[in-house]
Amino acid sequence: MKKKISTVLILVLCMVSIGLTAEDTWTYKTNMPTARVFAGGCVVDGKMYVIGGAPSGSSTTRAIEMYDPIADTWTRKADMPSGRCYPATCTFDGKIYVFGGTSPNMWSGATKNIYVYDPQTDTWTHKADMPYANAGFGIAVVGDTIYLIGGNSIALGQNVMAYNPVTESWTQKADMPTARYGLSACVVDGKIYAIGGTTETWNTFKHVEAYDPSTDSWIRKSDMPTQRWGLGTCVVDGKIFAIGGSSTFSASRAANEVYDPVSDIWTIKYSMQQKRYGLYVGSVGDKIYAIGGSVPGILSTVEEYDTGLSPRSPDFNGDGVVDSADMCIMVDHWGEDYPSCDIAPPPFGDGIVDVQDLIVLAEHLFEVYPWAETIEVDEADNGGQFELELGKLLVVTLESNPSTGYRWELIENNDSVLKQFGQAEFKSSDTGDSPMVGAGGWEILRFKAVSAGQTTLELVYHRSWEDAEPLKTFSIQVTVN
Repeated sequence: MKKKISTVLILVLCMVSIGLTAEDTWTYKTNMPTARVFAGGCVVDGKMYVIGGAPSGSSTTRAIEMYDPIADTWTRKADMPSGRCYPATCTFDGKIYVFGGTSPNMWSGATKNIYVYDPQTDTWTHKADMPYANAGFGIAVVGDTIYLIGGNSIALGQNVMAYNPVTESWTQKADMPTARYGLSACVVDGKIYAIGGTTETWNTFKHVEAYDPSTDSWIRKSDMPTQRWGLGTCVVDGKIFAIGGSSTFSASRAANEVYDPVSDIWTIKYSMQQKRYGLYVGSVGDKIYAIGGSVPGILSTVEEYDTGLSPRSPDFNGDGVVDSADMCIMVDHWGEDYPSCDIAPPPFGDGIVDVQDLIVLAEHLFEVYPWAETIEVDEADNGGQFELELGKLLVVTLESNPSTGYRWELIENNDSVLKQFGQAEFKSSDTGDSPMVGAGGWEILRFKAVSAGQTTLELVYHRSWEDAEPLKTFSIQVTVN
């Protein structure tokens, strides 16, 4: 059993090492069979489906090609009923919805069609048309509703329509503040972020506007560093990556910028190797893929970006331990498109909570799982004062030798402010192959900031059965903001 655990630890360390060396880099992968610009795309069950687009300025394609990131291979699937350039695509209930787009070429008028593709049966279904023709608009799914945002005319540039795919019904929503098309949209924590875009007169935006479906209202957020339209976006670990695009009619960008909705801050990351606009961008696990587009020559190339972001923790309620409470949270969202509980690695990390995610949770059941930012203190910090933000971990490391009977004991703490999780861990100072019996080391205790307030954290080093003064005392003041 020990040998098996050691092997697993070695494999995990190797994977972490590989991830760190590849972080924030782009790598070329196998080319897409059909070069195209302004294609739609979706991820289902860890596979990427690229749909339609324009292989030239005078044509559109019906092609749908599936990319397997693990095998780095492409497979042709059943053609769409008719060619489309610049459609809006999303997934709902395991199926891919394709709305509007231009036909028979990229400069033609928009269409009203809605097509639905079933990856399981490789078949297409034609749904009732949209109320209006549109192309180049943003699309997002929140709960059981699909939102279509903006569009390619002055009349539709601010338009927001909610589509119920079960009843095939439409509801008008609050207008987006900035009229635009060629934008991209993403969902984080139930809010839709409309990013970039342009007007018919090529007034290109760096705007970010957030829509809250629960209040049917919009709010302006921090601008992107680079103004652009025809960009692609995707979400990894709660962060929005905005990639590629064009600052004018056809001035391609290789930009890669990441937005944190919590802090409302943008960060510039390493650019793609190839400038491109009108590309498809999607993510599987912590990898992002930039596919096709134009420079303005139409591309078939594929680049993979390693974000270096950690997978999501199975400690859903943030109490520091993976237990039955976390399992209940997963069960509550079973079968839903709920990224917070989608913790399975590629190719299963598709947003849907399913058995693959349950397997990962089961592997960590009853483990201490401190996946949060930490502040570390030791005996040199005795008597000090520390401030922690909610959710951060305080790790206390103190010299100890349990073989003498002495152990550190917590005697004072407000656990409604600073909660201990797990038992104290002993780490020997003897790291040889055959550790010496009775060797000293350190006791490590972990605490999580669970609510705002102040507490005195005090520990004593003593033999618990002796009625004597402790050998050592450790005390710090902690304020949680």
